[in-house]
Amino acid sequence: MEGRIRVGISTCLLGEPVRYDGSHKLDRFLVHTLGEYVDYVPVCPEVECGLPVPRPSMRLVGNPAAPRLVTTRTGEDHTERMEKWAKKRVLELEREVLCGFIFKSRSPSSGMAGVKIYDDNGMPSGKGSGLFARTFIEHFPLIPVEDEGRLQDPELRENFIERIFALKRWRELEADSPGGKAFRGRLVVFHTRHKLLILSHSPRHYSLLGRLTAGAAQLAPAEISTEYLRHFVEALGLRATVKKHANVLHHAMGYFKKQLSVDEKQELLEIIGAYYRGFVPLIVPVTLLNHYVRKYKEPYLAGQHYLNPHPLELKLRNHA
Repeated sequence: MEGRIRVGISTCLLGEPVRYDGSHKLDRFLVHTLGEYVDYVPVCPEVECGLPVPRPSMRLVGNPAAPRLVTTRTGEDHTERMEKWAKKRVLELEREVLCGFIFKSRSPSSGMAGVKIYDDNGMPSGKGSGLFARTFIEHFPLIPVEDEGRLQDPELRENFIERIFALKRWRELEADSPGGKAFRGRLVVFHTRHKLLILSHSPRHYSLLGRLTAGAAQLAPAEISTEYLRHFVEALGLRATVKKHANVLHHAMGYFKKQLSVDEKQELLEIIGAYYRGFVPLIVPVTLLNHYVRKYKEPYLAGQHYLNPHPLELKLRNHA
């Protein structure tokens, strides 16, 4: 892939001392591991909207549908200040061409979800999103988002990183083929290479996106681009279960009907079965399939992003 993936991130997760008490929340995986493959665009809502470090702690209060951002002890209201800045900041972030955003969990400004909202008596009465996170998600509904807390879950981590790499490939498609026949042709290639990846998340979207691609000639490039991306992002946001993965693995095995020996077929079936029963992680059958792709020079599977959706060094499928 040309260039590095640009991902927005809460500044404190990079180790910058910008939290209310002057501390940070360095996430070593994000900085030292994923950071080898992405360029981060740091955002600290409190500091960027003009609040100092250190500063009084804040929380969300009132109506869960439209909470207010106030200081914990004195009740000083910073809602309008934060919302005005957030609306301006998301417009600036359009220029960054982000492929994802990682928020600080439970933050009243940057929490993606599950942020406590307090009633007039100081008791938690609901949960919602931080003010900046809510504005960002509403403005960029197709950009993958997560928080660093949820990314501790191996399945959620693998899914998020898979999505940011996929969106980067889409960005490159749009940049290389802005319109006309060139775009339609490259869309066919893009869809073909992502077929098994889509299938691992949603058989329904697999069929839907196939029909969209087949009918691309009847639609304007801008229209097909908008529709395809919306359904593509929606598909990859759905959970790729063990059952779905096993289905894709068996589907891929079908491309070796004439090449594999009896022993090789039996070995692959046993490995897929072991994965399905939870005895080995996904990386095991995928590695064996990649071996057969190279050994027998299978062209269709060689181009499938499902077999290599992100760098092996990230070890994301070692725990899936």
